[in-house]
Amino acid sequence: MEGLPQPHRCPMIVQYFLISPLRRLLEPPKKLVGPYVKPGMTVLDVGCGFGYVSLPLARMVGDQGRVLSVDVEPRAVTRLKRRARKAGLSARIRATACQPRDLGLAKFAGQVDLITLIHTMHEFEDLPGFCTQAAALLKPAGRLLVIEPKGHVNPDQFAAELECCRQAGFAELDPPVKGRKHLAALLGKPFAA
Repeated sequence: MEGLPQPHRCPMIVQYFLISPLRRLLEPPKKLVGPYVKPGMTVLDVGCGFGYVSLPLARMVGDQGRVLSVDVEPRAVTRLKRRARKAGLSARIRATACQPRDLGLAKFAGQVDLITLIHTMHEFEDLPGFCTQAAALLKPAGRLLVIEPKGHVNPDQFAAELECCRQAGFAELDPPVKGRKHLAALLGKPFAA
C-alpha cells in the first residue's frame, strides 16, 4: 500500500533500552494501555520484546485474564518468559515467537479482547495480512490499539497505516491522536459481512 513506512525491525540490542527505568518515567505502560484493559480480558501484545508492556498487562488482567505475547525475535521471547517467571506472572502470559508474516495464533480466533501495537506497526512486512489476522483474533467487541513513535513514523505514514486497517474493515472509535511523542488510534473490529 502506498504511503506506508518502509518496514524495519529494531536490532535486538535496542530491547535493553526499551525496558529502561527512564522509559518507564517517560512512557508508563499503565498510562499507555491502562484505559483499555479490564480484569479478566485476553490481550494480545504484538512485538512484545522483553515484556515492557506484557508484564504490566498481566498485572492489569488479573488472575482470570491472560496475555498472549508474540515477537519475531525468539531471544526476546525467552527473555520475556524469564522476566515473567521472576515477577510471578508466568501463569498469565503465553509468550511465543512468531513469523514475520504469521502471528501463529489461529487457534485463538475470536478470543481476544484487545490487541496492542506499541511502536510496532511500522515493522510489519505485510500490514494488510496482519490486519486480516487481527480481525480474526478479536471478539465481536474487540479493539485494536495502535501507538506509533513520531520519530519513526510521520503523520502521513500513520494515516496510511490506519487506511490499511480501514481497508480490512476496522473503524476508528475516536479520532487519531497526534501527541508530542506519539500517534495513536483505537480501532473497532470489523463487522461481519
